[in-house]
Amino acid sequence: MQVDFYHLTRDPAERVLPVLATRTLALGERMLIVSADAGHRASLSQALWTHKPESFLAHGDIDAPNPQVQPLLLADRVEAANGACFVVLADGQWRDEALAFARTFLLFNDATIADARKAWVTLGTHDGLERHYWKQDGGKWVEQTSGRRQDQSD
Repeated sequence: MQVDFYHLTRDPAERVLPVLATRTLALGERMLIVSADAGHRASLSQALWTHKPESFLAHGDIDAPNPQVQPLLLADRVEAANGACFVVLADGQWRDEALAFARTFLLFNDATIADARKAWVTLGTHDGLERHYWKQDGGKWVEQTSGRRQDQSD
């Protein structure tokens, strides 16, 4: 199990999520996207529709008909109705139910950094769990945890 902490210092979740979703779909995986706030989920949905002008990222809502067919599923709770192995906690709030997924992305900003730090410490006590901390540096994501620099382009 892997948890990736994404510290949003430049871009909001609405800009980061489509990149993560595109990579997830390229791997042939499904993703659950969680935010407790309905307005935030609507913004995330809009971002998935408009990420690239030539295409959109197909997605749906957990409470809409047939959530099981959606490759990307927006929800207010951690429930993989679409069979997702990846989950994004887009509102910066850790939920222990995310430990049931193969990979979790926690997107947090300065407003939710205290909760992210608490989750980082707590998850450090779990055997078999890999943690990675990514921070934006210009147009790249730089891993901060391992003493080595690893970049990911946006």
